[in-house]
Amino acid sequence: MTKSEKILLLLIVLVNMAELGYSQSYGVVEGMIRDIKGRPIAFANIVNETEQTGTVSTESGYFQIKVTRTDSIILSFSSVGYVAQKVKLSVAIGKAYELNVTLTESTSEIDEVTISISNRRFGNIERINHKDIEYLPSASGSFEAILKSLPGVSSPHEMSSQYSVRGGNFDENLVYVNDVEVYRPFLIRSGQQEGLSFINSDMVDGVEFSAGGFNAEFGDKTSSVLNIKYKTPNENAAKAEASLLGANVLIQGIGKNQRFSHITGVRYKTSRYFLQSLDEGGEYQPAFFDFQTHLSWRFSPKFKVSLLGNISTNHYQFAPDVRETRFGSFNNALQLRVYYQGQELNKFETFQGALTGEYRPNENTVLKFIGSSYAANESETFDIIGQYLLNELDNTLGSTSYGDSLINVGIGGFINHARNYLRANFHRAEHLGVYTTENNTLKWGVNIQHEQIRDRINEWELIDSSGYVISQDPQLLSLKKHIKSNNNINNNRISGYLQNSNNIYLGSLSITATAGVRFTYWDFNDELNLSPRFSVIANPGWKNDISFHLSGGYYYQPPLYKEYRLPNGELNHNIASQKSIHAVLGTEYLFRAWHRPFRLQLEVYHKELHNIIPYKIDNVRILYSGENMANGFAQGIDLKVNGEFVPGAESWASLSVMRTYEDVKGDSYTDASGNTIHPGYYPRPTDQRFSIGLFFQDYIPRNPSYRVHLTGFFGTGYPVGIPSSERWDMLTRMPSYKRIDMGFTKSFKGANGNSLGNVSWLKDLWVGVEVFNLFNFSNTISYLWVQTVSNQSNEAGQYAVPNYLTSRRINVKISAKF
Repeated sequence: MTKSEKILLLLIVLVNMAELGYSQSYGVVEGMIRDIKGRPIAFANIVNETEQTGTVSTESGYFQIKVTRTDSIILSFSSVGYVAQKVKLSVAIGKAYELNVTLTESTSEIDEVTISISNRRFGNIERINHKDIEYLPSASGSFEAILKSLPGVSSPHEMSSQYSVRGGNFDENLVYVNDVEVYRPFLIRSGQQEGLSFINSDMVDGVEFSAGGFNAEFGDKTSSVLNIKYKTPNENAAKAEASLLGANVLIQGIGKNQRFSHITGVRYKTSRYFLQSLDEGGEYQPAFFDFQTHLSWRFSPKFKVSLLGNISTNHYQFAPDVRETRFGSFNNALQLRVYYQGQELNKFETFQGALTGEYRPNENTVLKFIGSSYAANESETFDIIGQYLLNELDNTLGSTSYGDSLINVGIGGFINHARNYLRANFHRAEHLGVYTTENNTLKWGVNIQHEQIRDRINEWELIDSSGYVISQDPQLLSLKKHIKSNNNINNNRISGYLQNSNNIYLGSLSITATAGVRFTYWDFNDELNLSPRFSVIANPGWKNDISFHLSGGYYYQPPLYKEYRLPNGELNHNIASQKSIHAVLGTEYLFRAWHRPFRLQLEVYHKELHNIIPYKIDNVRILYSGENMANGFAQGIDLKVNGEFVPGAESWASLSVMRTYEDVKGDSYTDASGNTIHPGYYPRPTDQRFSIGLFFQDYIPRNPSYRVHLTGFFGTGYPVGIPSSERWDMLTRMPSYKRIDMGFTKSFKGANGNSLGNVSWLKDLWVGVEVFNLFNFSNTISYLWVQTVSNQSNEAGQYAVPNYLTSRRINVKISAKF
């Protein structure tokens, strides 16, 4: 164990022992906090106004707070979106007083507008108002769209649900739904091939997100955690939604005895309308389907069983016809024209199910037992023949041939062929537990996962420019790239954690200290890792509502299949887990401006990276080196302000400044003068220095049934290198990503409108129009690297032709709840 690890473990021990040095005589007030429908209110604030101490309720609505005075005290109960309530009572020292509280929902009514703020950060975890996603204009239609406007999160692809967090890539983000880990397809190359995200927005009840420094209860990735809880319905209802991009149907209900509940969603999506705006013309036939259900049986107050099931089929068929792309600069304007033959046919089918048993032997203990399985059947097949012309355009102002082809720079052809098939089966057994006493919460968990992967790769590429085949050896007529492999993998992973949280009160100062440790073992490389982690949340009890938090620890990421597959298709059995050491310091400040509530959040972070597996990104495809070749770091500042910029409607803006670098160990090259150059540190593929995210809502003051919703994003360009290059430091940068989407809605029935009168069977109805890419920005997602044998100077050349994202599109949507 290193010196730093010993210090960190000592800190964990001291944090858990801190409460032992603070004891005095006290009484206890405990009970449940519920809404008017009897549902528990999680994370409600309980403040002893007399003694200036406080706590928060658990996920089940339970709270417990210590009092040291015997005379009258005042307890205040509040939660965002509910009317605060104060209770005056007397508690005897050494006795327990039971108090159950019911809070009613608060509404800020501005001409019939009803909106409540529910975004709140609790240390290294942010709780997100998932209801905003219903009106959020998003080309992908995925739940993850709401994350992309948060600080530290970026995604330069409106058609993808993938996102990067603080310098990490798409594969470094943990996603849970009802404590079950969710996986993404292995073979997907581009956002246009992506279908529906696993998360069904209509089924979501609670959202937690951490951009780093998360606790030991969450698993083994190096970037972020998205933790989703699905609804347990308490009434019969249905929802239907349709647009030019697809349709969703949701049905939910409860049994007569209130012990059985179900919620089921069916979604269909087609992106053909969007794809027709790309430079690459042809016949697009994408079809994405998803079925998801969550069933729950409560056999007794102590025992409940739930079932989560998902079936997803994504079919993508494309027969390209012609492509015409203009690029370059004013002084060197170029045009690529490609004529195609052939087609591409991809299938990504996934099946996931989880059976959970939850047992509560007493009010302090929760025991969960989860059995889950994930199956993926993926195929990637294409035969594409292309003949291309690369021309220089006339840029002489006033010329009669302005914009036309002037000189041919290169001519050639290519053939791309693939027959790639992958099957994966993951089976997992897991136990989770929670034990709560007074101001202490102990959590633990252990799981074992068996993985079976069968991968068949047969992929090659031929490029012929001006009649000469371009290959890795110019003396041979051979394929530019050929990968063929046959891999069968059976391995096991075991992991677990132990975590303890203490609430400590020192006068007006309240501290929540959490410490824990995770372990992971992987039999593929016989690797055992220990990951100590901690977090401290401090509320000094000042007049201004401000809190501070500090978190960090060790985060190991045992490689998943793509990370230990070498570029030639073989497996690296000597691969090791990537390691990230997080340190996150932040603050949250609640204030009022213009007589409305606002929240300011600030975080500063540093991540030290070791055993990095370098990679290059092509669209949403990650090309790994398959070896632990580098060390690096990521550091930055995240800032977010949210609140009612317009009375009764929540909006937010975020700002991120970040840099992430890596250094490939022992790399060097020889320059034109014969000198040996060691590149040192250079930007990682996710190094986005500066980004701004925006979500804004507004309405017509005297007619709030008409509303507008706007999302905006600006991010500086990502580094990009030549995919076939062996040099990792040969980088340029893409242009900045700029996008604004706007949606307009008219409510006919519901909280913001009732023009349909008393239609009892219809609870909510609205119609919307969405304008995607309002200002028609030409954003670049990747490059097509065109090779030529000679140019005007009779020199071999390689041109980076930008692959642009979608242009302006208009969507019409209708949504109804019954």
